[in-house]
Amino acid sequence: MALSRLGLRASGGRDPQITGLSLDSRHVRPGHLFAALPGSAIHGGEFIQYAIRMQAAAILTDRQGAEIAADQLAGWDGALVVAEDPRAALAGAAALWFADQPDHVVAVTGTSGKTSVASFTRQIWQALDHKAISMGTMGVEGDHHAPLSHTTPDPLTLHRILAEAAGAGVTHAAMEASSHGLDQRRLDGVRLEAGAFTNFSQDHLDYHAGFDEYFAAKALLFNRVLEDGAAAVINIDGARGRQMADIATDRGLALTTVGTGDNAMLRILGQRYDATGQDLRFSLMGQAHLIRLPLIGGFQAENVLAAMGLCLAAGDAADDILRVLPGLTTVRGRMQLAAQRDNGAAVFVDYAHKPGAVIAALQSLRPHVMGRIICIIGAGGDRDRGKRPLMGQAAADHADVVIVTDDNPRTEDPAAIRAAVLEGAGPEATEVGDRAEAILRGVDALQPGDALLICGKGHETGQIVGQDVYPFDDAEQASVAVAALDGRI
Repeated sequence: MALSRLGLRASGGRDPQITGLSLDSRHVRPGHLFAALPGSAIHGGEFIQYAIRMQAAAILTDRQGAEIAADQLAGWDGALVVAEDPRAALAGAAALWFADQPDHVVAVTGTSGKTSVASFTRQIWQALDHKAISMGTMGVEGDHHAPLSHTTPDPLTLHRILAEAAGAGVTHAAMEASSHGLDQRRLDGVRLEAGAFTNFSQDHLDYHAGFDEYFAAKALLFNRVLEDGAAAVINIDGARGRQMADIATDRGLALTTVGTGDNAMLRILGQRYDATGQDLRFSLMGQAHLIRLPLIGGFQAENVLAAMGLCLAAGDAADDILRVLPGLTTVRGRMQLAAQRDNGAAVFVDYAHKPGAVIAALQSLRPHVMGRIICIIGAGGDRDRGKRPLMGQAAADHADVVIVTDDNPRTEDPAAIRAAVLEGAGPEATEVGDRAEAILRGVDALQPGDALLICGKGHETGQIVGQDVYPFDDAEQASVAVAALDGRI
């Protein structure tokens, strides 16, 4: 394919035939277009010299990248594309290169709930006999499978997977849109039919300068990525929900609101909880409905209705969607029932690793529990340090017993991380550094009617200590602890 057919114009009018696209200079092959993008630690321009050695036909970069590699580019006869926003240019080129996408693609952003909404959307579609996938933290799941290293992958990976899925007959795709992915234009070029917003609370302040910048990144889904006339499904109950709805309205998007207020189009009217799930009463455009959801946590009702809104936007009938909602299953690591003691006490695993998510998880679990809630909490290393005391405070405010342990300490001192969490958790909290021991102690403390919530790692199957990843699965550890304490092994 000619460079010009990728929407790119090189200096001097060169228009070589492109044989592939590369972001990593180690993957460059003869005839490739190499994208040398600015990074947080190093500029991709530093690697242009290697791409040239590998016989790249074209280089896409910005002014800074061209200046970094000026000596190598001076004697090179390939095509140089200097763009004001090379990330946007790459995303557009990737969309043209891979071309195919499923007919119906939707995206969901927000601090928490993205994975659940994407999964529920995909499950609804599959139950309605559509070939569907969901993409995000859990990888690519559904009628096509692929691993992902980021919640929202780079444009080359994203568009390649969408094209492969479409080639495999997938017609519907629901994807998570992270703030990083939106800020770095990874979703640009995806033909989105609708977008959803779940909620907003503290996270990723190690990347974003503050709350306003973080929110602005989320808002990019609605004020830039979605095309004119697309649909927006906005939860208006939480912080910034109405502000996001205003952004969608100002953009001219077809707005559907989710919430408990009178003006919510998908309105929660009531919830009744028990040990295995909940009954949800809600209204759709003023008409009341009652359904059974086998899901733990009141917040899941909001996620289900957001998914319903996306499916409606993609053209499915309300009656068809309502019929399949009782068949939804929880996402692995999201309020997952991991084990149950002989005395009836339950152990749940949840990915909550932000203060707001911890509060939401504990508040939502409370109506399902007759006795105490024991919470195991920690915080990751090399990430937003400001949220660590808030994590401890969230657990202390909403659980009856708090155990502070290690999460993924990475390259930081685990004891220092625990100390910061303990600041918020208070003197009544117990510190147990070893995560397996913390889970064992939590399980051992369970009495009839109690529940244990293990926060932070959810679906993850490894613990990062230093630069190494050691096998560790919270649900597996909980099952082993229950089996050992109840004499099953």
